[in-house]
Amino acid sequence: MYKIEEIEQTKHNKLSSSRVTAIINAPIEKVDIADWLLNLPDKEYQRCSTQHIAAGVTTTDDGQPMSINVETIGSALMIQHYVAVIHQPHYCRMLSISDAITPSGRTKVQVLWELRAVSIDGQTTEFSNTIHATATPEFMDYLEKNKMTISQASEARQAASSAHNLEETPLFASSIGRKALTGKYGS
Repeated sequence: MYKIEEIEQTKHNKLSSSRVTAIINAPIEKVDIADWLLNLPDKEYQRCSTQHIAAGVTTTDDGQPMSINVETIGSALMIQHYVAVIHQPHYCRMLSISDAITPSGRTKVQVLWELRAVSIDGQTTEFSNTIHATATPEFMDYLEKNKMTISQASEARQAASSAHNLEETPLFASSIGRKALTGKYGS
């Protein structure tokens, strides 16, 4: 089985942590986040944020599902290679060693993306979208080369990631709800 060696996030390597919730107007029994995410059409991904450029689905060499997302976070072009570590109807844990292309060069960032659905009542579900970005050893070298501190990088990434998550989470929730109730993507 394909395995990414996850880097534990600490105060010394933390770039950002953002959790935003939104309401899915569908009962939990109809919500399947894994199905929604691992079949997400490119255009639907683009509709969920002005910063989303492209998305596709593939697998690791040994067949684990992957979501490939291209987006901007602040001034960085991010190419995310999310391996579906856990992919269940109400919880997905996606882990990526992502390429970050910035005005100062190219590096790698670990991104942990967690999508969760919890029942509110018989007709509504709470959706949470949690994103943790963690510096890789390559990113620490990048900081040194560019004479930046982890604090400076973290401040910039936290602001950009929080703004991005605030935009995409309600749009993801609407998309998940449409898919749950109609079986289709799109508005």
